[in-house]
Amino acid sequence: MKHTKFILITLVWIGFFGCKNEPKQMDIEHQQTVNEAKQSMKKKEVVYQVFTRLFGNTNTTNKPWGTLEENGVGKFSDFTDKALKEIKDLGVTHIWYTGVPHHDVITDYTQYGISNDDPDIVKGRAGSPYAVKDYYNVNPDLADNVDNRLEEFEALIARSHNAGLKVIIDIVPNHVARNYQSASNPEGASDFGAEDDTTVAYAVNNNFYYNPGEAFKVPEWKNGYQPLGGEHHPMADGKFEENPAKWTGNGSRASQPDMYDWYETVKVNYGVSPDGHKDFDELPDGFDNEDYKAHFEFWKAKTVPSSWKKFKDIALYWTAKGVDGFRYDMAEMVPVEFWSYMNSHIKMKNSDAFLLAEVYNPSLYRDYIKKGKMDYLYDKVQLYDTIKHVMQGHGKTDNIPPIQDDLKDIEHHMLHFLENHDEQRIASPDFAGSAEKGKPAMVVSATISTSPTMVYFGQEFGEPGAEDLGFGDPTRTSIFDYGSVPSLVRWVNNKQFDGGQSTTEEKELREFYKRLLNFTIQSSALAGNYQDIHHYNRENTPNYDDKVLSFVRWSDKEHLIIMSNFDAENGRDFELKIPEGITETWELNNQSYELSDQLNDSYSTELTVANGEGLAKISLKPLQSLILKLKK
Repeated sequence: MKHTKFILITLVWIGFFGCKNEPKQMDIEHQQTVNEAKQSMKKKEVVYQVFTRLFGNTNTTNKPWGTLEENGVGKFSDFTDKALKEIKDLGVTHIWYTGVPHHDVITDYTQYGISNDDPDIVKGRAGSPYAVKDYYNVNPDLADNVDNRLEEFEALIARSHNAGLKVIIDIVPNHVARNYQSASNPEGASDFGAEDDTTVAYAVNNNFYYNPGEAFKVPEWKNGYQPLGGEHHPMADGKFEENPAKWTGNGSRASQPDMYDWYETVKVNYGVSPDGHKDFDELPDGFDNEDYKAHFEFWKAKTVPSSWKKFKDIALYWTAKGVDGFRYDMAEMVPVEFWSYMNSHIKMKNSDAFLLAEVYNPSLYRDYIKKGKMDYLYDKVQLYDTIKHVMQGHGKTDNIPPIQDDLKDIEHHMLHFLENHDEQRIASPDFAGSAEKGKPAMVVSATISTSPTMVYFGQEFGEPGAEDLGFGDPTRTSIFDYGSVPSLVRWVNNKQFDGGQSTTEEKELREFYKRLLNFTIQSSALAGNYQDIHHYNRENTPNYDDKVLSFVRWSDKEHLIIMSNFDAENGRDFELKIPEGITETWELNNQSYELSDQLNDSYSTELTVANGEGLAKISLKPLQSLILKLKK
């Protein structure tokens, strides 16, 4: 989550250096041992993240700070059977509907019993999806009939399931909207903070942290910023009633947070005192090796803080409605013990739940996977950041294989992506400036591991995110304001969802994504073994350089040689070498084998094995990738 145009948390991962010699048989055997744990997984998965209120909006006004009436808004009903079928046919297994829980919005819904939200503590006009106001209902903007908004979302869950898609929504346990107020609490549920003792800064069962005796003050605006772009609004008066002041979502303790703090949210207390003491039981040594059932049993006998129970109840509420999984915002800002408690409860209700977390500190990865029982974490500061540098022309492919080596014990849990709502669009000038430069990166990202792949809506059309809609940054599709996504509008084609207005380039790019993603979810090799051959070829193959990457993937039934050329200007011709350790593992004889490209039907070559080493003549065009399948 990035609440402002400034990056608030910067984590730098330094790549590994140096080349490796030929992979040893013991390395391959180790990798096979690691992969034994994955044998129950049949195929890879693909998540399609869609910003729900933007998907079906065909209004092209896109006025900065425009109202819902001016700029339009997408609805749950825009996800028709046809639309969902097209998403499924793209090669998608899970759809993440971003921005579903009821968050702060400036649109007036008081006639439906929903209180107005103050522009002084709302970012944008449509509001941040990560400032949730009511966890037991959905964003009223998304409904055709606001009174029936929950039923409309339940119908969308059913349509998604009928299309063969599993449903993911957001839960944001680190913080809630500054004015959290549920109008939809089920019987027995109370609002966050309803039972808090506000006379103290901290109590274990308080949901928030407080500054007793101090009132909240709206931030001082800088650089000409004004809520709603300076438009008059009766509530935009530089004031918001909150006494005593609560700590802000990013951890700021100031009663008047900075405008670059997450001032629209308040930090949730998980039983961690201001000095860092944990007022709850910690997991026993070695418990990271126990399954979710053991974690569930452990917590049954323990007393846990109020906030733990409230978020657990929220997750189970949505699970009961058919939601198949959750994406957790800024999970590393919440104690790992809570995740053990939360996720084990979810898994007891749905053992196949898809639990994805935003964690950016590599030193915490294994704790949040093993102790916290997360299924997947973002591979952001290692693979994404490294491959982005390569796409931009100033990074080396040499730095990619060491990432896989570093994460080999948890590689299945590290979800891969090239775009999401926080990151710049590939085609934007500040990233790569061209959607074509995303092609080799996408092949590598989607095929180098057994982990899921995530695609952000519009990525398959080369959407540049150029619109300035108000609070958000161009280069990223705005998550704060009303608007539409031009390349998607063309594909939606007046709700026909057939690409009828798409450009030739957009159609071709979508076909590339469709072919690649469908191959990944059908391939047994991509759910199996991996071995780097890049460094071996760097040392032994003329004209093979740090703009090319190659590796092999295999299962008992399928053997793949994958390579990508990241050079946008020049092709590469070389004789790719397959080390003896791999040809032995694949049980290849001293003969020639046909290699056929799975991305381009017209490309084929041969692998000739002599004296144990395999050789294949390769011709790569600029930005071309090959997924060569060996015929035995």
